[in-house]
Amino acid sequence: MHIIDRRLNPGGKNLPNRQRFLRRARRIVREAVRQASSSRSIRDIDEAGVVIIPGSGIDEPSFHLGNEGFHHPVFPGNKEFVAGDRLPRPQGGAGGGGSKAGEGKSEDSYQIALSAEEFLEFFLEDLELPDLERRQVMSVETEGMRRAGYASTGSPSSLALGRTMRNSLSRRIALRRPRSNDVREADEAIAQAQAEGADETEIAELQLRRDQLLRRSKAIAWIDPIDLRYRRFEPQPKPMAQAVMFCLMDVSASMTEHMKDLAKRFYMLLYVFLKKRYKKVDIVFIRHTDEAKEVDEQTFFHGTESGGTKVSTVLHEMLRVVDDRYPAETWNIYAAQASDGDNDPRDNLEVIGLLTSDVLEKCQYYAYLEVNEPGHGSNASSLWRAYENLNLPNLAQRSVTHREDIYPIFRELFSRSENVRRRTV
Repeated sequence: MHIIDRRLNPGGKNLPNRQRFLRRARRIVREAVRQASSSRSIRDIDEAGVVIIPGSGIDEPSFHLGNEGFHHPVFPGNKEFVAGDRLPRPQGGAGGGGSKAGEGKSEDSYQIALSAEEFLEFFLEDLELPDLERRQVMSVETEGMRRAGYASTGSPSSLALGRTMRNSLSRRIALRRPRSNDVREADEAIAQAQAEGADETEIAELQLRRDQLLRRSKAIAWIDPIDLRYRRFEPQPKPMAQAVMFCLMDVSASMTEHMKDLAKRFYMLLYVFLKKRYKKVDIVFIRHTDEAKEVDEQTFFHGTESGGTKVSTVLHEMLRVVDDRYPAETWNIYAAQASDGDNDPRDNLEVIGLLTSDVLEKCQYYAYLEVNEPGHGSNASSLWRAYENLNLPNLAQRSVTHREDIYPIFRELFSRSENVRRRTV
């Protein structure tokens, strides 16, 4: 049976060609997706779209003459040069390969349309939650089929030929089924006895033995239905670990629209990453000013509340939710906080106390993102310095100023290679 895939992609070419191209140009397409993500709106971060890739990186391999060996080309009309002469370099663009004044370099580029699934596949490649432990199995999901031995019944496509023939051979040996050579040898013995003029009684005995071999061969089948074995498959259950991600966002008056946009983009990446990569991860949204409150997804990304700043309130609210619904003994707890770092120094002391005494002991990983205005300078906020002094392995902090830096920083916090390095520290 031959299966031919004739599904069409948006460009009118068949799907296998498209998939083959994406595999070959995977690195280039991945970089194009990362660049395109920085210019997308928050709502369109997980939508299908068109990305632009350079033409230089998708050339087909080809064979050409190497530079090794001796070449003796003959050029007609040469009256000035012999072998070994050095040709002068063309001056002022007189050579054939020169460019005109005012012309810049250009490079062919191509547009490729990616579906939402393809965009997310490139977008979320090599990302994972760090230090995820199977503390308690929450549910069991079927993740495909696995081999589960053999059965005596099944479909012809699952016939285990090797096991069937082994059973057949064992049965024939146990029942002493004559071999084909035995019948041939009996025929040869009869022919030889007749040629030598043997006694008719002896020839009759040889023929009787031959007939017995034939009857026994027909009575004991080469392959019997009892020999048949079929490969058996059964669903493969895969236990899922429980995990919860706390998204903690500062929405106080000191957070400008630019800062809020950076924070929302970071949380949108985190939201898409968790929903796409993990099926059993709860997400808890908490916004805070001088008061903290757990909210739903719509309010978290589109609410307009503002006010003063008190970072310790968001940690108190997070601990309350953990105690109510997510005990640390059975849940992998993660937290991602985004703020401009503008906090009362007296409250910073309470924040550090909560982190060191309770929050970081329960968290597998705590990521802090500080958002800044362009031209902010190199002065770190008081909250940043307070976190930096902790120097704990499960606490990571980054700062961001421009929209295009969100994705690289997000990858630094959740990339698989970074997680491996963090575990070895």
